Amino acid sequence: MSKTILVAGYGSGISTAVAEKFGAEGFQVALVARNADKLAAGVKALEAKKIKAAAFPADLGDAAAAAALVPKVRQALGPITVIEWTAYANDAGDLLAADTAAIQRVLAVATTSLLATVRAALPDMKGQPDAAVLVVNGGLGYFDPAVDEMAVNWGSMGLAVANAAKHKLVGLLSKKLKGDGIYVGEAMVLGTVKGTAWDQGQANVDAKTVAAKLWELHRARTEVTAEIR
Repeated sequence: MSKTILVAGYGSGISTAVAEKFGAEGFQVALVARNADKLAAGVKALEAKKIKAAAFPADLGDAAAAAALVPKVRQALGPITVIEWTAYANDAGDLLAADTAAIQRVLAVATTSLLATVRAALPDMKGQPDAAVLVVNGGLGYFDPAVDEMAVNWGSMGLAVANAAKHKLVGLLSKKLKGDGIYVGEAMVLGTVKGTAWDQGQANVDAKTVAAKLWELHRARTEVTAEIR
């Protein structure tokens, strides 16, 4: 049976490397992001590597839209085996000044929409020995005074709260879904990824390293959080 990975939050960097890695390992790839042109280019690049792929434009700040992706992916590529969540929103940088909608959005992308997608895909994933939910997270979510100061100084307070919530969600889902044979894990990136919007010339993490770690987590199915520096 064919295997499909849903790559949520597709763009340059980690999600591209993940799509290429899992595609090279035999997965069909569903690319999800808001920008239809970017998705079309991504599909074309994957097809050039002999990887079957399809584009699914969606706003992952909308949990209902995220859940609605699942039947569309299923119809185009078959049942979903793996959900990979790179999506994030860097809204609500100053929690005391941000409006409620911005705070809700950053949390929705990190948690509510991820959870909605997982819930919608559970009928596909149950019974598949390779089923997994793989999450990319960032160290701003760690509970540490120095990290908190960094988040405030960077204007990334909303992202820090969202990452912390996402980290907890990964742990909870890992325990909850283990009995169904569905692995849940995260790559915690403690650095800056080369070639992304965060790269100011001093990035220290290669996107392919993160993709390789996610593949390793998916195959080993033991470690819940793996740190990448």
